[in-house]
Amino acid sequence: MSPDEPRRPDPDALLAATAKPGRGRLKVFLGMAPGVGKTYEMLRAARRRKAEGGDVVVGVVETHGRRETQALLRGLDVMARQPIAYRDHTLLEFDIDAALARKPELLLIDEYAHSNAPGSRHPKRWQDVEELLAAGIDIWTTLNVQHLESLVDVVWKITGVRQQETVPDSTLSGADEIEVIDITPSELRARMAEGKIYLPETARLAGDRFFKAENLTALRELTLRRAAQTVDDQLLGEMKRAGVEGPWAAGERILVLVGPDPAASSLVRAGRRLSDMMMDAPWTVAHVERPNAPPPAVMGTARLNEVLKLAEQLGGATVVLTGDDLVASVLDYARRNNVTQIVVGKPARRPRNPFHRALIPALLDEAAGAALHVITEASGQPLAPPPPRPRRGVEAPAWRGHAGALLMVALAGGVAAVTDRFSDGADLAMIFMLSVLGSGLAFGLWPAVTAAGVAALAYNFFFLEPRLTILIGQASDTLTFAVFFLVAMTTGWLTGRIRDQSRAVSRRASAIATLLAASRRLSSAARFEDAAQALAEQLAAATGGGAVVLTPKADDIAITAACPPLEILAPGDMAAARWAWEKGEPAGAGTGTLPNAAWTFRPLQGVKARAGVAGVEGGTVSVEEDERFVTAMLDQGAVALERAELAALAVDAEALRRTDRLRGALLNSVSHDLRTPLSTVLGSVTTLLDYGKSLTAKVQRDLLISIREEAERLNRYVGDLLDMTRLEGGALVTRREWVDIRDVLRAAADRVKRRAQGRKLVREFPPELSMVKADPSLLEQALVNILENAISYSPDGSSIELAAYEDRSNVVISIEDEGRGIPTSELERVFERFRRMEESTDRGKGAGLGLAISKGFVEAMGGRIAAASPIHDGRGTRILISLPKANKMPEHLL
Repeated sequence: MSPDEPRRPDPDALLAATAKPGRGRLKVFLGMAPGVGKTYEMLRAARRRKAEGGDVVVGVVETHGRRETQALLRGLDVMARQPIAYRDHTLLEFDIDAALARKPELLLIDEYAHSNAPGSRHPKRWQDVEELLAAGIDIWTTLNVQHLESLVDVVWKITGVRQQETVPDSTLSGADEIEVIDITPSELRARMAEGKIYLPETARLAGDRFFKAENLTALRELTLRRAAQTVDDQLLGEMKRAGVEGPWAAGERILVLVGPDPAASSLVRAGRRLSDMMMDAPWTVAHVERPNAPPPAVMGTARLNEVLKLAEQLGGATVVLTGDDLVASVLDYARRNNVTQIVVGKPARRPRNPFHRALIPALLDEAAGAALHVITEASGQPLAPPPPRPRRGVEAPAWRGHAGALLMVALAGGVAAVTDRFSDGADLAMIFMLSVLGSGLAFGLWPAVTAAGVAALAYNFFFLEPRLTILIGQASDTLTFAVFFLVAMTTGWLTGRIRDQSRAVSRRASAIATLLAASRRLSSAARFEDAAQALAEQLAAATGGGAVVLTPKADDIAITAACPPLEILAPGDMAAARWAWEKGEPAGAGTGTLPNAAWTFRPLQGVKARAGVAGVEGGTVSVEEDERFVTAMLDQGAVALERAELAALAVDAEALRRTDRLRGALLNSVSHDLRTPLSTVLGSVTTLLDYGKSLTAKVQRDLLISIREEAERLNRYVGDLLDMTRLEGGALVTRREWVDIRDVLRAAADRVKRRAQGRKLVREFPPELSMVKADPSLLEQALVNILENAISYSPDGSSIELAAYEDRSNVVISIEDEGRGIPTSELERVFERFRRMEESTDRGKGAGLGLAISKGFVEAMGGRIAAASPIHDGRGTRILISLPKANKMPEHLL
């Protein structure tokens, strides 16, 4: 792009700007600590805006009892807060719905990082602000620097206090305005001593802990730096939207250029030091890929990956640029990102490439407005790359391409000789031109250049007069030869570039498709072992060799998955794998640690911890793109393994949570449902013992009956608890035998007949009914539980109907009562543990386990159970049990 050509705005910046219209503006009053006066200054500015005729509303402001702040609220429209009930308390929170309905021009919302009470629409106040901004309302808010998510650990190291209420850094970076409310640490401590921030006792403790002078000074520096960084980001965004290219030295930005050479790590550390000297200026480490350049050796690729990881560990950003012109690619990125400092290394002495510009002189000539730092410190001798090993899919050696190009030129010469013999005036140069084009398409850039030079010489030697000499006899032939030579060289160059670039694009597209397939496979793996096996198979397919995944087992690592299957590794390979696991560094073939191993091992570093080690057969990863591809796949695999492990832990945690809930429910049942019958039994026995002689026979009988009934209740409760424990623990064993459902129904009805008292048990059985294979004792207990439930919830004098019938595939049992019924919303939950239709008198009706146990027993026998309600005039409940019929009648019953 020429200097006079108008600059085009950045498309991404324009797309971001298109989202702004209709959105409210956000202004943040930023401070280093509580008490600096953020709320006070926000209210003063709001009063000025209101005096100018603005529509200003106070959504929520926390005065903390400060009289000066409360005085500023007078005359402002203050919204009422929304009461929210939480744990027997009523909390007053910001009413977002009222704010949306009011929709003022400017809304004041204090304490941006505040956590809303449970039951609010959003868990965080900054999320309320985002919704209001999207509705077109301008917002002013306050924030202390320690509440920024990225600074939580830094603030904890400074003050010893870890903030629980945080906001994402992106919310501050996206603010339209930031106003820093700044006072000196001594002024803030003086205000605190005067009781303007906290009560005297609280102020004394805070002054000795959080509000120490050194803490406040460090927080003040963090505040000013973070505000400056946000302003610098805003400047960069405005430059991109306006199409203005930098650098503008309003804020320093550093770009470090690295390659796959030993000096790269020194350059990264130099960039970090330069960033420190420039007040923690943003810095980026960049590597430029050139499609036409030969790929670096294996050691260079590994070194480049390690350098990029080092940059990220030191706090820098990383970027990989692509372009044939190294200088143009670097300067284009620098101008678009307002880079003011460029760090490069002194190049090693090597023959000059006439087709590429020297980096440092070109940067000196063209990097207008940016400082250039050339690092000249010695970094040691380059490491010799390991000897290449055969690998499936590796490109042919370079000499074969040149040999093929020469063969094509020779073939073109033969065709031209035949054509020259039988045709007069044929343009033989075009035949040689075809050989140049074919060489470029078949073998690439440099073989095409070779073909162009040889073709020009062959054309001159064999077909231009005088023949068989390199001399040109006629002036017209000289022009023809010169034009042919230039056209051949240009055509070969362009054809070779197109071929190389298309192959590079094809390789990258293939790698992306493979990564996408691997990502899908890894993300679909639910278990840890499945994720490990998927990773091993994808690695083996990508590298064309074997792959193995080792994960921690006890105090060591062991093979979890391999492709092809592998039981053990050689001792040398296991030593390399352990090194990669313990040190978090590559080891084995092709690395600087245990290079004699047959495998190359790399650590699987997840988001939180190391998930394991992955190994590939040595020599299967040899070029930079393969290295980067395998690294990306390993990163995905590490995250997948970590996710699968977390999922397994979540399942265990859920099982533990359910067990704890069951335990709590059991304790609740014991404390409530068992206490009542025990109290009744104890009271009756005490009465008999103390006053037995003075009691009439009828009273004594009533007390004994009461003792018997309550003891039976206790027996049922304990039986239910034991049955539920068997179900939960998986210890339930069913005994299948041929059963006549009618016999089981009669036995269950007989067991509950005495307890039914005034209720009528109606039986409706067909004369013939198919047999089912079930456990008669479990089925009888399930029916007894259902009948007792029906008795408990049906009035005296009502009927309970027991029926059985069959359809084509099942025998169905129906138990129907005339009780109050079950609400439709509760039908799906009626079979849950401890689920009861609570009424004031329901404590005597059971622990809420009967139907849950019945469901477990029926399903253990392969049946199904369901409830229907209401069934008659808004009342009544019907419980249906369906058991599969026998395919044929047993022979002993025929």
